Amino acid sequence: MIFLGLVVAAAAIVVGAAVVMDNGGAAGLSAFGDTVPGVDAQWQVFMAGAVVAIVFMAGVTVAALGFKRSVGVRRELRDLRDEREESIQTLELERRRLQQALAQARRGAGEQQPTVPAQRMAPH
Repeated sequence: MIFLGLVVAAAAIVVGAAVVMDNGGAAGLSAFGDTVPGVDAQWQVFMAGAVVAIVFMAGVTVAALGFKRSVGVRRELRDLRDEREESIQTLELERRRLQQALAQARRGAGEQQPTVPAQRMAPH
């Protein structure tokens, strides 16, 4: 994949160089109704387009990275929320089990109390 990317980039550079070298005729460039100063050849128009394309791709890349990060953060938050819910459920089950064990121990302790009659103390 990296090799393919490098091949495509090299091909784009070669085509761009060919366009710049072969187009030396007069041209003009206007933007927003005004003529762009310093652009008076076809190759300069091409280079201006290339610069605009590079800026556009940089913007798209920044937006894509931000979107990817946002999705990752949301996924992490969702996983943490699910983990928290599982922990709460586990703790609830453990609390109920301990309450039942305590209640059973209290009932068992009440039944097992010795029924020894009170001893009288001899008077002195």
